[in-house]
Amino acid sequence: MVGSVESPCVKVCAIDATTGWCLGCGRSMREIAGWSSLPPATRTAIMAALDDRKAQIADRENRARAHRLPGT
Repeated sequence: MVGSVESPCVKVCAIDATTGWCLGCGRSMREIAGWSSLPPATRTAIMAALDDRKAQIADRENRARAHRLPGT
């Protein structure tokens, strides 16, 4: 389909409690639920934000891991 933007879903569906973003694709529940009805320009804008969102989640998780005691 011309102008379509494929879903970024990677079948790892778990929502980060802090950000509300999916750990697999980086979208919010609202973005996931409405994906098929969003205009291509909106999908493209969301796609552009996903790498940064996933990096924010990973950075926060890495910082939290660094503060845990060894063996926990």
